[in-house]
Amino acid sequence: MKNNSFPEIIFWHKCCNKKKTTLLTRPSIINTKHITIDVQNILKKVELNGDSALKSLTLQFDHTEIKQFRVTHTTIKQAQNKISKKFKEEIKIAKKNITVFHQAQKIPAINVTTSPGVLCQQITLPLNAVGLYIPGKSAPLVSTVLMLAVPALIAGCKRTIICSPPPIADEILYAAYLCNIKEIYQIGGVQAIAAMGFGTESIAKVNKIFGPGNAWVTEAKKQISQKINGPTIDLLAGPSELIIIADNKANPKFIAADLLSQAEHGHDSQVILLTPSIELAKKVKKEIKKQILNLSRNKIIKKSLVNSSLIITSDLKECISISNQYGPEHLIIQTQYPRSLINFITNVGSIFLGDWSPESAGDYASGTNHILPTYGCTLTNSGLSLIDFQKRITIQQLSKEGLLNLAPTIQTLAKAEGLTAHEHAVTLRTTIFKENNEN
Repeated sequence: MKNNSFPEIIFWHKCCNKKKTTLLTRPSIINTKHITIDVQNILKKVELNGDSALKSLTLQFDHTEIKQFRVTHTTIKQAQNKISKKFKEEIKIAKKNITVFHQAQKIPAINVTTSPGVLCQQITLPLNAVGLYIPGKSAPLVSTVLMLAVPALIAGCKRTIICSPPPIADEILYAAYLCNIKEIYQIGGVQAIAAMGFGTESIAKVNKIFGPGNAWVTEAKKQISQKINGPTIDLLAGPSELIIIADNKANPKFIAADLLSQAEHGHDSQVILLTPSIELAKKVKKEIKKQILNLSRNKIIKKSLVNSSLIITSDLKECISISNQYGPEHLIIQTQYPRSLINFITNVGSIFLGDWSPESAGDYASGTNHILPTYGCTLTNSGLSLIDFQKRITIQQLSKEGLLNLAPTIQTLAKAEGLTAHEHAVTLRTTIFKENNEN
């Protein structure tokens, strides 16, 4: 039985296969039948009744009576005056770093002659309308505004809107202002997803919805993306997760701090230390007990640590194998030569190398995006990037000679598939080409 407050130290080689599976099993995502039904009902209300449904649902869930959903320009401007100079300076640094990294992700146009007279191209265009959901209330995610709005801005999305529960924090309004987002709505929860997905009298629908949220918001994104003509979504984010691989040279204070930083996201977060060093694990456990006392969210952290473990392995190779099996959202490598392990890592959302690369840096200001796949989805999915706000279009242009040279191949394959109209579209042209040449 795990200790109710702190992760236990476990020797991997002493665990049976069932125990190993249990240790790497993520906490259950809350997705009960009543959540599914509740979300269905809320989506239906907004789809049928628009703004009136939004107002009643906001009063019901946020205990706020809203007369106008869109935040006025005056309110956004006033929010700037309420923000400290220090905050403004630091958020600009974070925005600059995120901008630099995402600008580097621009895909150059492709122009390739695949065979003589056959030109193939690929161009990239921005999505027309995107909706960004920003959680608020107890933890207004200012950093998420930057992570979503900056790539949308760089991509050149024609319309970008933000929805966030009322009252929207001044910091969120200021971050949106920095990213040139003027369309902001004080609406949260499932009803916000519905408004962006269906559109209402006040809020025009979008083509794609981005952003994290609780179990209800996640279920809403899932359901609305399955609707005919519904919007697409970025990803279905689960609880936060972190694995740290460390050797005996690592700093136990740093490791404990990093484990605690991710554990504070929620009671269903999961953090795991993998190390061949029992001495290090003992020091980390001691540090966790010490550091947790001074943290404001220690009650949440204690619940999260019930899902977490300090695992002793035979060597670093086994650490890597376990991490790849789990496929964590975040992976911190605190070893003597961390970069030497990168080529062996196959499943992960984002990697942090060395003692001086806390996961917190990626959450806020290093430049990479903190919207990452969770719950084992790193086996096939990537974290959010500029490309998620764009679409790629292919172009081809064949000369007469190019089509004539390629015609036998097209005709043969079309005939094999029984698609005679495809074959005819080519044969017609080659016949006319030959007739013109003969004349």
